[in-house]
Amino acid sequence: MNAATLIELWRGNLRESHHTGHAVICDRRGVIEAWGNPGTTIFPRSSCKMIQALPLIESGAADAAGLSDRQLALACASHSGARIHVKAVQDWLAGLGLGDDDLRCGSHMPQDRDENRRLICADEPPCQCHNNCSGKHTGFLTLNRHLRGGPDYEKVDHPVQQAVRTAFEEVTGQTSPGYGIDGCSAPNWACSLEGLGRAMAAFATPGTDRRGQAMRRLVDAMRAHPEMVAGEGRACTTLMRACGGAAALKTGAEAVFVAILPAQGLGIALKITDGATRASEAAITALLRHVGALAADDPVIARFLPQPVRNWRGIATGDLRCAPGFPG
Repeated sequence: MNAATLIELWRGNLRESHHTGHAVICDRRGVIEAWGNPGTTIFPRSSCKMIQALPLIESGAADAAGLSDRQLALACASHSGARIHVKAVQDWLAGLGLGDDDLRCGSHMPQDRDENRRLICADEPPCQCHNNCSGKHTGFLTLNRHLRGGPDYEKVDHPVQQAVRTAFEEVTGQTSPGYGIDGCSAPNWACSLEGLGRAMAAFATPGTDRRGQAMRRLVDAMRAHPEMVAGEGRACTTLMRACGGAAALKTGAEAVFVAILPAQGLGIALKITDGATRASEAAITALLRHVGALAADDPVIARFLPQPVRNWRGIATGDLRCAPGFPG
């Protein structure tokens, strides 16, 4: 099955552009609704950070380090590099007796405007704690200390990454066909979109065993601290707040988005083929409304769908909308 047209950009009375992709809504048994090809193989990128954080809890490392729910949410985050994020990572590292140099994620300028401006005005380079994946990597360091592994925890053959791979394949129910190196230098294991959707459904309906308890803790942490998962103005944070705690959401690079819906017992996964974030944010908004996690008249929907396109004078010249056949 080919990718389906999910999101369109209209200008005047003409469709100017369109975004194709794949999307699934799953319960624990499998796909219940789909657009495009559920079997398409993707890199989940940062959308799977909840899975990557499972060994942190299952190993006992999180409890041994006394991690809070706020820190667990940060372990699942692609944060904006705001001061609340950077300080939280720095404090977590200090509690481990570690510092910025122990991270292996690299540094980049923060997405948060205030922190970005502060660094520029101070002529100060960003540190690795500004990296949007620094929370995940501090989680890796916490697990690594518990496992007593070597310093290069990001290497694919390191015990930390092997534990992540095992959890990933078990939760998706698939043997991964391979991995790529993510922007933060950690391995990112591939799976089918269906496998990712089933994994999110498993997080939505966790059991009472050790894994189920770990899943529940991570989902509850994300829902309790949406500001740590992304940041002010970001889609993950904004939509989680709008859902009123009914969903845990996570974006990933190259237009991947997932949702965990405990009340419905559902998981959602989507991938926009051209990697456009504007389309993935619109598509996840449409699907949240479709399953009832967002009220149809919630004002936050208008930010993402139909998303007005304005010119430099602020005049609405078109809009981003759902394609026919895609719920919206």
